[in-house]
Amino acid sequence: MPSWDIDCDMPDLTGKVAIVTGGNTGLGLEIVRHLALHNAKVYMASRTESRALAAISKLQSDHPELKQKAGIVWLKLDLCDLQSCRNAAREVLEKEGESGRLDILINNAGVMATPYELTKDGVENQFQANFLGHFAFTVPLLPLLIKTSKDPKSSVRLVQVSSMGHNFASRASGGIKFDTLDSVNRKYSNAYVRYGQSKLANVLFAKALAKRLKDERIFSSALHPGNIRTELNRGTLESYPWARPIIAMIEWGLITPYKGAITPLYAATSPEIESNNLRGEYFIPYAKKTAPSKLAQDDKLADDLWTLAEKLVAEKTTA
Repeated sequence: MPSWDIDCDMPDLTGKVAIVTGGNTGLGLEIVRHLALHNAKVYMASRTESRALAAISKLQSDHPELKQKAGIVWLKLDLCDLQSCRNAAREVLEKEGESGRLDILINNAGVMATPYELTKDGVENQFQANFLGHFAFTVPLLPLLIKTSKDPKSSVRLVQVSSMGHNFASRASGGIKFDTLDSVNRKYSNAYVRYGQSKLANVLFAKALAKRLKDERIFSSALHPGNIRTELNRGTLESYPWARPIIAMIEWGLITPYKGAITPLYAATSPEIESNNLRGEYFIPYAKKTAPSKLAQDDKLADDLWTLAEKLVAEKTTA
């Protein structure tokens, strides 16, 4: 049984502002639900307006009390378009204004084991959707997060939803390198190795953020939320259509989005994170701190990833 309970242990978030990427479906939708029910203003960051508005309408229908709370706002974000990511960050800064704040950023959106493809920016699609787009979105928001952290009533959180699949990166022939675009665009023979590479990047990003924000009241973490019954297996079925009967059987044993939301919401809201000074940590269900893979603890790899990400975003976007 989970030792941390959403309904009993999650604190009141009145006055706080949160962003959840991929918030219109699956795990992200469940995270948005509980942040909003606990009185946060929530930006639901996703690509398609119609799907986001339908999701918000469904949440308000399920929970009529939400109409009296701080609210849920759609934010256009296409992670496979780096300029869209920069534009979304700019929109948040404009909407929040001089007196605005940002207490919680949960980078949740992602894809899994999709067929090999390059985005319009020329980057392998899983690497961009799961990591690089989030990097481009997050970095411009750091000044607002830092400003918010000066409020003694806040405890700012940066959460990267990774996966136990980050371990698949260890199967990469020739090892994982984050030194050039070519190094992340390798095809490999297995879509799950590319997935593992992107999810490793999530964990390293959390580590790199913790290092750069060590003097701020900002607590960065990464996590595996559990194996959840969501739309995530679409990519697997596109890459391996023959696996449909196997996936159908596996899905019977997957956990619900509610249970999947426990660990992200713990990392994003629990007072224990600050009281125990948990920075750059990795969590697994349910709300348990553990060590990630050996690759995910590599400081040089984290620094190389940051340097490459900065270079790619600078080359492919305008401020």
